[in-house]
Amino acid sequence: MLARLVKVERFEVPALAWSFAYFFCLLSAYYILRPVRDEMGIQGGVQNLPWLFTATFFTMLAAVPLFGWITARYPRRVVLPAVYGFFIANLALFFFAFQVDELRPYVARVFFVWVSVFNLFVVSVFWSFMVDLFSDEQGKRLFGFIAAGGTSGAIAGPALTTGLATTLGPVNLLWVSAALLALAVLCIHRLTAWSHGRGAAPSPHARGAAEEGSLGGSVWGGIVHLVRSPYLLGICFYLFCYTALSTLLYVEMARLVSVEFASPRERTQLFATLDLVVNVITLALQVAATGRMLSRIGVTATLALLPAFAALGFIVLGAAPTLTVLAGFGVLRRAGEFALSKPAREVLFTVVAREAKYKAKNVIDTVVYRGGDVLASWLVALLRGLGLGLSALSFAAVPLALAWLGAAVWLGRRYEAARRA
Repeated sequence: MLARLVKVERFEVPALAWSFAYFFCLLSAYYILRPVRDEMGIQGGVQNLPWLFTATFFTMLAAVPLFGWITARYPRRVVLPAVYGFFIANLALFFFAFQVDELRPYVARVFFVWVSVFNLFVVSVFWSFMVDLFSDEQGKRLFGFIAAGGTSGAIAGPALTTGLATTLGPVNLLWVSAALLALAVLCIHRLTAWSHGRGAAPSPHARGAAEEGSLGGSVWGGIVHLVRSPYLLGICFYLFCYTALSTLLYVEMARLVSVEFASPRERTQLFATLDLVVNVITLALQVAATGRMLSRIGVTATLALLPAFAALGFIVLGAAPTLTVLAGFGVLRRAGEFALSKPAREVLFTVVAREAKYKAKNVIDTVVYRGGDVLASWLVALLRGLGLGLSALSFAAVPLALAWLGAAVWLGRRYEAARRA
């Protein structure tokens, strides 16, 4: 039955199922928290979003060397559960902090930053594990379906939030998120067992015991790998373009929503609805198209689809700068990122050194990502201060989208050359 949806070998089925469940639990946990985070961002004032993004960026800067130190000394069977255990403990602390009314305004700002860090960090660690566990050939076939597990969780998370928020209350939902993270740790243990051939079927690509040891290297190994590799720097630029353009849309969306909707409940409901639409479209694409596209049209073309669409979308938004057009463009762009661009981008890491899969990838997925947020949010604030509206900002974004497209083509060609080497 599974083979009808994805090209999977029999021995891969246990790993595929546990990977699907792992990502499902992760994104369910995150999407329970996301609508609360977005509403807290608006309550804190849209004009303060650049400061929140800046705080997130510096938090990432502090976390990266710590993660590098841990991975240099401990094997992944220790590191991965420890990362998720740390975030579970954080959720417990936030629960108790929210009980103190005097602290709520301050806790809300910290929570916004924390969720922004949490999202990128846990997903980065997940994909590092995936590109370490599977070969590049397996990644092309399986990553689309595995990504669908995350999208299913992204649908289940808002559904759980909608169904339980009135009975449990928003703060009590933190425990639901923590429970899902605990289930993710169980999935990690099962995948580790499979990689050693102790699961339902041995893994013929058998990751040896040596690969289960610590990564070694220095605390700053991820940054060293980046500056020495044009290929990894190209991935940085590709991701920077994506996140900078995404932040422009996010800030403008928050601004328009704050004007159009006065009620916090209405704003939270709108954000949750948009998330649901994005994830339904994403799931349909991931199940029906992602794996087939990566296998048939290749990584280069798949990487290039979203930048090409973004260039066209910003032209349309510049001509018709309304909330409806902005929301529709944002929904399709996010669905394209999750269903096509993200799996294709993860395949790029299957041909790099193992240390780079964890350390350099973590720097790219966290510091580079949030660096784009910071620069874009402050640039939008500056241009807004100079009198530019949504239309002018949209047309100004088109050249960056075209540069993003050029990076996609260059990266795809470098990937193919590395794979054949």
